[in-house]
Amino acid sequence: MNDEIWKRDEIDSPCVKICTIHPAERLCVGCLRTIDEIAGWSRMSADERRRIMAELPTRAPRLQRRRGGRGARLG
Repeated sequence: MNDEIWKRDEIDSPCVKICTIHPAERLCVGCLRTIDEIAGWSRMSADERRRIMAELPTRAPRLQRRRGGRGARLG
């Protein structure tokens, strides 16, 4: 049996199984993808996936917690 048939050269999903959408930024707090990117991942080309993967680190600052309440008053 030839196992090479079942090997695929694909970009793995960045999913870390923390699937919560940030209410303001509309990004998953786990993988930083949009809902549309998550839904369409399996149909995307390798180039589309690479583009998104390269962009993900730039999205992280958008999810920094805002300081409010007691923490903001003490800081």
